[in-house]
Parts: sequence; structure tokens; C-alpha cells
Amino acid sequence: MGIHKIEISSGILWVEVPEANLRVLCGCPADAVKHMAKRGLTLPQEIKGVSCEAGPNAILLSDTAIQNGEFANLAEFPVLQMLYKQGMILPGHPNNTGRKPLLIGAADQVYSQLRYIYRGNYGLVSLEEIMQTGVPEEQAREMMRLKLKFAFGRIQPTTDFIDTCVVGDGVIEIASGVNLRRVRPNVYEFSHAGDIVTVDLNLKPGVVYECAYPLGSRRFESEYFSVIHSGEGDGWDVNRPTMSSIITYQGKLYLIDAGPHLVDIMSALGIGIDQVDGIFHTHAHDDHFAGLTALMRAGRRIKYFATPLVRSSVAKKLAALLDVDEERFDDFFDIRDLVFDRWNDVEGLEVMPIFSPHPVETNIFVFRTLWGEGYRTYAHFADIVSLNILKAMVTDQHDKPGLDKLAYERVRAAYLAPYDLKKIDVGGGLIHGDAKDFRKDASTRILLAHRAGELTAEEKEIGSSAAFGTLDVLVEGQSEGMRRSAFAYLQANLPGVSLHDLRMLINHPITEINPGAIFLKEGETPQEILLLLSGQVEKIRTRDNIFGSLSAGSLIGDTATLDNRPSNHTYRASSFVRALRLPVTLYAEVIRRNGLQDRLRRVVDMRAFLNTTSLFSEGLPVEVLGQIVDGSTERHYEIGEGISGKDVQVINIIRSGFVERVVNGKVQDVLKQSDFFGEEEGILNVPALFQLRAIEETTTVQIHGDLLVNIPILRWKILENYQQRAARIVCREDQSESFTWSDACSIQVAEFDGHHQRLFDIANTIAKHLHNGSERKSLANAFESLVEYTHYHFSAEEKLMEFYGYPETDGHTRKHKDLICQVLEYRDQVLANDLPAKAGFTNFMEHWLVRHVLEEDRKYGAFLNEKGAN
Repeated sequence: MGIHKIEISSGILWVEVPEANLRVLCGCPADAVKHMAKRGLTLPQEIKGVSCEAGPNAILLSDTAIQNGEFANLAEFPVLQMLYKQGMILPGHPNNTGRKPLLIGAADQVYSQLRYIYRGNYGLVSLEEIMQTGVPEEQAREMMRLKLKFAFGRIQPTTDFIDTCVVGDGVIEIASGVNLRRVRPNVYEFSHAGDIVTVDLNLKPGVVYECAYPLGSRRFESEYFSVIHSGEGDGWDVNRPTMSSIITYQGKLYLIDAGPHLVDIMSALGIGIDQVDGIFHTHAHDDHFAGLTALMRAGRRIKYFATPLVRSSVAKKLAALLDVDEERFDDFFDIRDLVFDRWNDVEGLEVMPIFSPHPVETNIFVFRTLWGEGYRTYAHFADIVSLNILKAMVTDQHDKPGLDKLAYERVRAAYLAPYDLKKIDVGGGLIHGDAKDFRKDASTRILLAHRAGELTAEEKEIGSSAAFGTLDVLVEGQSEGMRRSAFAYLQANLPGVSLHDLRMLINHPITEINPGAIFLKEGETPQEILLLLSGQVEKIRTRDNIFGSLSAGSLIGDTATLDNRPSNHTYRASSFVRALRLPVTLYAEVIRRNGLQDRLRRVVDMRAFLNTTSLFSEGLPVEVLGQIVDGSTERHYEIGEGISGKDVQVINIIRSGFVERVVNGKVQDVLKQSDFFGEEEGILNVPALFQLRAIEETTTVQIHGDLLVNIPILRWKILENYQQRAARIVCREDQSESFTWSDACSIQVAEFDGHHQRLFDIANTIAKHLHNGSERKSLANAFESLVEYTHYHFSAEEKLMEFYGYPETDGHTRKHKDLICQVLEYRDQVLANDLPAKAGFTNFMEHWLVRHVLEEDRKYGAFLNEKGAN
């Protein structure tokens, strides 16, 4: 029967070996389940009289967590499809044969997915975690009781219902007679009975994961207070985006949730990511969470509004998915915590978050603004649970999972309060709402959402539905916002230009460009300059693999003011676009008489150079680019010149030449044009790990970290680049499975360097036992040594940090507690005769030794050195 391969969508494939009963979903970005459904791979079927779906029983993960700016591995919904829609976990179901869904891939991605799925299932998993968000103990106990009811009485490790298979350098058997090997990063080869199939999960430059449903294009209109309906479906609906909304208020734009394909949704609505002022987040399930990376691609940290309870749940899931520390959440977002059951003022817009019972921490929202003789209000209820399901959870036994009658009545009253506009989750089942609960709701207008398919006749009597992109205006706007925006954008592009010149420029016509239209080709000399006011524009130069996007505030064609230079790119509208049209000669004259010719040349030159670098491939907002142009300098290095001191305290991007990176006198790699260095001290605030030397005459652009530190996607790229190099160069030598101490690991405090060397030794002993299949007693003894020495080492570190007044002692101690918990889990696993996989343990130790020792410990080492400790 052989091996069958189907290309489902960009970055998503299907490999099936019928003889081995193996069906592998290869690649699982957002909405992979919808793509499978549209290709007929999850069709309804009946097995032994039981209705269920077909589908995969294994997932092959991408080797990288993010590709071209989007999450590459989101296994939550594909796993749910296997467990529940196929019935692999349902008691008595014919598909419940003891076989579990199988996650296949690189160790870091497999174990990252296990942690991410765990948080997606349960959110916060203990009383202590809930209380750490500021919830009083009595209320936290109520929340934990409710959570356990949704979890059927027990929070289970992910490995209870998922199997894993880590792919290393060799060939592995993933099913009976089916072998798999990695040919190169993200390219895999399946073989069975002489048949061979190759799967390439890499996205080519400029290619993104395809949206699973048609969106069309809409014209964005901003009102004083309105709601744009950006999604009414659920995580299974193949025709619509998941439930979400966009609020416009006094010219500002706020998202409610960030579901899959957020960039496509925003583009279809004619809105750029950089136009978003903030996000109100309800909870961490993927259909409300998967679009967060789109917001991380903005040129600034977008404001994040939620209660600390929800924020903590989201941060833990995002940290698991990206394989970073939870504390890094505020590297990506500007956190604005909200208080439950209270009106919180958000720049004039008032918002009240309300606790909603759900398997993970959830707050629903009510928004209001003062108008006329009172308030105009909008309620966004995602996700909620049906009142019948909730009532069945009521118990007067306070030591049992569930909730008491008073809590039920409190939730019921919150759900049924009347508002001008109310959008409701009516997805049904055990964890979603029921339209019938709102039959007598006195709200002026009710919208029913969060479900797949059409409303039933009964539901149509209760509430309305909203087509994608439609608008509910609660308060009409009376001022012309487009020209106000144009004024602000021109000020950012033309700093110091006189007020009368700006007024003259914004008096020019605003034009609309249809989606898909090319309005400037590479090589053409522009006759007018366009200031983008709304919508998104693609910037393309295929010969150099340059694919970017421009959003509001960008100037297109301004190079023509410099000696009639032709365009270096082709520009194409990817949505309805509105732009201010400015004659080239007029714009050039404004530039000349305000003395901005030299600055414009620097802007054009810097923009052209940065566009060629991987670090800045996402593009930059106008104001950020301007700050970089004004604040950056060039530095020239002679052949053989060492690079140190102030030169490694800023980001250096190589314009020409080569720089070698050295550890312990050994050249590790050579950096070339468009590569960067200096991120350790310039952005990450850790001591430099490498020594650097120019091996040719080299010129770099130096940018101070303060100009880049608040750009989330840059921080993520820089952190990922640093950690990959540190793991490859410092902890694993010659790709062996053991950990090798190097002087580069030194924190310059002799006592703790000795401790770390001892930890390396213990880690190597455990890895050797796991590799050789040693008896359980030997392995248990080795883990016991790790537990004891970890306690000893952490205690000594914490005492010295406290003695010298290290300012980050509390955060460092929290990280110690997390590491100890993981070490104890491994020890207990061994004592229960459940031996951990070697790849999982080495991955854990690599994180510990690279991320904790090389980042966190070297920070306190530098601090203690300044205090005289060494």
C-alpha cells in the first residue's frame, strides 16, 4: 500500500502509511485542523455504531517555533481533535484502544509543546499559582475547586494522554516498520517497505501560513465608539475567523483577543498592526491566543489589558510555546493590569472585567463610555459556560470540586445583565454557552457567536449574527480622523517642518487604492509620494528575496526627491488602502526649504540597508526608523582590531567586512555583512560571552539598545539567536550528548564556578546512565545527588546575593524554585520506575546550564565582582 503524501497548505502536509495505521500531520501552525477538514482528512465517520471523525494520530513538529513571524507549532487543537472528535480518550469509544496521539520532532520543540498543551488545558495549576496573581486565598480555593470540576477531578500531566518521539541525528522507528530521519533542518524523510517520502516544512521567504477561510476586503471606518466584528466562528469553523472584535474609541483601536491569522484578518479590514493601540485578552485558548505573535511584530510594545489572573495564565502558555522565561512577557507587551468587577479607566474608555467559569482563567469584558444622558455599552462574553452545565456543578460540599450556589447566582446575574450591544459565546458542549440562557435578556442587541455553522431556528429568535467586517456604531464620530492621522504621520516623517507647511501638505487629496492593485513598480520613477493612512501594502523585490509590508505612517516614493531616483521595490495593496497624495516636486521643495535633504538621504540609505538584514526584515514604524537614523553612528575597524568595551555595549550591524567570534581562543564562527553582534550587553544586559576581532577592514552601524529594546520582535530574534549560539558553542562540544564545562561558563565567582562544574559532572553521569540503560537504582542515586546538590548550590547562591544586596534576588530565587520543582519531578519519575527520555533530560539541562547559568548567574556574577567578591 506504500506511503501516501498530500500537500495540504503552505507548511502543512499529510503522510499516511495505511499498513502501519499511521497518519501524520506534518506541520501544525494555527488552524491546521481547519485545513485538514477542508481537504476531507477529518470527515465524519461511524465506527461500530459510534459517530466520530477521521484524522491524524501523530504530528511532526517544525524544528523552529516561529517561521516568517508566525507560530509554526500549535498542536493544541490537532491534539483535541484526536482525543475528543476521534475519541482516542473517550471512555468506551471504539477508537480508545490505548494508543495516544504522538508528537514527533526535535527535543526542544516536543517538550515545549508538552508544556504549552498542559497550560492550554489547565492554565494555572495550583492554589499557589492563583494566589500569586493577588487573588485572596478563600477566593483562590473557590477557583481551584471549579477548575478541578472542569478537569474531572484531577490535573493530569500531558504525558498521560500524549506520547512523544524525539528525532536526533539518526534514524528512528515511529511506528511498526516506519522509519524517520532528519535530512536537514525542517526536512524529514519517511521510509517504509522500500518506499521513501520527503517532507519539507520550511516556509520560503515571503511565504506565510495560508488563511483557512475566505475573508474578502473591507473599508475601515473609525467612529467615536464602535465595534468591528472581526470573527464570529470557533476553533473548528472552516468558513469564519474565531470570535473576536475590534473597538474603535476616540481614534484609537483596541482588539478583543488575538485568534489565528490575525494579520490576514487585520489586512482584510484595512488595518495595520502598528495602528493597534492595545489588546483586551479574555483567556489563553488557541482560538483567542494564536495571533499574539502578530502583535509582537509591531514596532513597539502594544498595550496588554487583562486581569493579573488571566495575564499569568497567558504568560505561562506563551513562555512554554516560545521556550523563554515567563518574566519575558513584558518584553513583548506593555502590561496594563485590570481589576475584576470594577470600572477601569483606559484613556477615557471604561472597562469592567468579570470572572467567567472556564477550564482556564477567563475574564469577559463590558465596555462603556459616557454619552447623552448616560452610557453606551458593549459586552463581549467569550468564553462562557451554559447555565445548565454550571448549575450541575453546584455542591454544598466545600471540599469537593464544583462551586456553591451563591457563586452560581453571581455568575448568572453577570451573564444576564442588559447592555446596548452584547456578543455571546453560544458554542455549547461542556465548556461553552447556550443561546437559550439569553432568551429573556433585556439587552438592546444580542449577537450570537463562537460556533461553527449556521444558527438554528430557535437561536435566530434569540439573537442576531454579524458578517465579517460589519460595524455596530454605538456613538458616531463627527471629526475627520484621517487628516488628523496624516498630520501626526507627517510630523514623524518630517521633524522640525513648520506648522504652515504641514497644514499645506495635509490639504492634498486622499485617494483609495483597491486590494491587489500594483501602484508602483521597481525601476519606475514615482511622480507622486503616497503617505499611507490606512490599510497594508506589500513591498516586494524577488531577486533579493525581500518581502515586507508597510502600514499606516509609511511614505512610498520619497526616494524620488533624491535626484529622481527610481523605486527599489514593487508596491502592491494587500487591502483597501487610503493614502495622502503629494506631488514629488512640492514635497522636495518642503524638504529643501526646511533643510532636511541630508536627513532624508540618511533615512533612505538606512532604510535600504536595514531591509537587507534578518533582524529588521519585519520593517520599522516611521518614528522608530527616524530615531535610529538620528541616533545611530558608523564605526570602522582595522584588520586584526579587537572589538570590546563600549563597542560591544551597543548593537553592531555589519555593513561591510568580516568579524570572527572567539571562545577560549578558538574561533567559533565568522560574521558577515548584515549579521549583528553586541546583543549581550546592548540588549540582554548579560556580560559578553564571546571575544570579537575584525579579520578584514570592517564597517558597522552602531545602534544603542535603548532605541530597540521596546520592539518585541527584535528582542525575540536577538534572544533566540543568542541562546542558540550559547547552547551550540558552550554546553555541547562537537555535537556530543554530554555537557562540557568551558571557561566561557565562568561567572567569575570561584565558589560558584566550582558548584557549576559539579552540576555538569552530575548531569553527564545521568545522561550516561540514560544512554546505557543502567539499572533504576543507579539512576535514582544519580538523580538524588542532583537534588541534594541543587538545594545546596541554590541556598549558597541566595545567601550571598542577599548579603550583598543583589537587586534581582527575588526573581532569581523564583527561578530556583521552578528548577527545583523540575528536578524533583525527574527524581520522582525515576522512583516510580518511569524512566525519562534521555533527549528530554538533556534538553532540560541545556536550558538550565545555558539560560540560567549563562544569563541569570552571569548577571549576579558581574554584580558581585563589582562588590569585590570573586
